[in-house]
Amino acid sequence: MISIGIDISKGKSTVCIRKLHGEIVEKPFEVKHTLEDLGKLADKIISFDEESKVVLEATGHYHIPVLSYLQERGIFVCVVNPMLMKKYASISLRKGKTDKLDSKKISKFGLDNWYELTNYKVEEDIYYELKTLSRQYFQFMSLRIKLKVMLSNLLDKTMPGIAGLLASNSTSFAKDKLSDFVQKYWHYDNIVKLS
Repeated sequence: MISIGIDISKGKSTVCIRKLHGEIVEKPFEVKHTLEDLGKLADKIISFDEESKVVLEATGHYHIPVLSYLQERGIFVCVVNPMLMKKYASISLRKGKTDKLDSKKISKFGLDNWYELTNYKVEEDIYYELKTLSRQYFQFMSLRIKLKVMLSNLLDKTMPGIAGLLASNSTSFAKDKLSDFVQKYWHYDNIVKLS
């Protein structure tokens, strides 16, 4: 049983390799996210005669190059939720937060949870599409809120006090009196023409 703990960073990772009973085979060392360095790491993992499992935390998108490369080489890779790892690390008596310490903790987590580790499966197309649509939705809502604030500020300059007169208690975007008013009376002349 060999557990390889990888602490992922933006352009590099810190790797610690342990055997059964916590014996450290390789002290923490850095690996850049280049084909050459990842190739050397994969060759080292494959060269072990024992069953090996790589454990790393999910880090947005930084872990994807390492995960993809190692899985292409046929290496078992388990991606762990960072909250689970944080909870696991909090039971330790020795506190500290460095890349070397984190890689040691991750490799120890791999040994302690050896039989519960699962090989990461590539996302299905539908899940990936839903994730993309979700991101687009949140970007759209963020843009809409920013534009609404800009409109409110502009109206406050051109028609002082209008936001107070047409204040809406509704949390729904569809029921906004100020937006409805501006859509109908988009220019000051439209209001002056009325009786």
